Formats: sequence, C-alpha cells, structure tokens
Amino acid sequence: MSDEEHHFDSVADAGASKTYPQQAGTIRKNGYIVIKGRPCKVVEVSTSKTGKHGHAKCHFVAIDIFNGKKLEDIVPSSHNCDVPHVNRTDYQLIDISEDGFVSLLTDNGSTKDDLKLPTDDSLLTQIKDGFAEGKDLVVSVMSAMGEEQICALKDIGPKN
Repeated sequence: MSDEEHHFDSVADAGASKTYPQQAGTIRKNGYIVIKGRPCKVVEVSTSKTGKHGHAKCHFVAIDIFNGKKLEDIVPSSHNCDVPHVNRTDYQLIDISEDGFVSLLTDNGSTKDDLKLPTDDSLLTQIKDGFAEGKDLVVSVMSAMGEEQICALKDIGPKN
C-alpha cells in the first residue's frame, strides 16, 4: 500500500452517469447518441450487411444538439453506444442582462442565472423582441452531459 494521500475533487452531482449504454442496432432516427464526446440527435441511420468477418455495421449521421455541427460514426450493430440523458425543462423568463445572460424562474420559486442567450439568431431575436414588448415568455432549456442551452420559446400572453 502507498502512504500517499489521495485527493478527490468534489463534484456537485450524485455521481449519476451522463450517458447510458444502448446497443447500436436499436438506436433509431430522432434518437440521441454520443459521437466524439458530444451529445447528438440522430438524423440518419443506415445498416450495412454482415461482411466476411461477421458484424453488421450501423452508420450514424447526427447533429450536435448544442452547436448544430454534423457528426458521423460507424459502429458494429451488436456493440454498445453511449446515449446521453437529455432533459428539457421549461422556465419563465424574468430578465435579460446586458452581458447576454438570462434570469429564469424555476418551479420551486428560485432563480437560475447561469444561462446565456442562445446563439441561434432567429430564436435570439424572438426572445429579445418578446421581452422588450413585455410578454410573458417561457423558454425550454435542453440539458445533456453537463451542458445547458435554451432551445425553444413559448409565449404565454402579456404580463398582467
């Protein structure tokens, strides 16, 4: 045994995995997959026949759910792939700060102030215009693998 001390970095989650394994042959279009360490939404799946050495292969074309980049991967259909845990949560928009961060109201009444405005131009202008008009806006926040981003917007009517 070594007499060195071990130092562990404390992590704020309960140790839950950011991904779970799923057999490549069972992942379908519109599902999610991790390619090159990025959470992606599958847009195309094609399966090749078994070759001389046995394995059928799945060819995935997927789009990164946060930055929109197209990624591809080829995996034997019997092997496991990582699938990200993807959650969508709706929050009410309270405020937009000058530095591009939003202030959101959570279900339990506290505020969430660590999210930036989305990089998607049309969504960005919709949020800014709606907020400037004084509308009550609800934003959908997608989170996967420790990243979060605003992905959609709902207008629930004018502020009272």
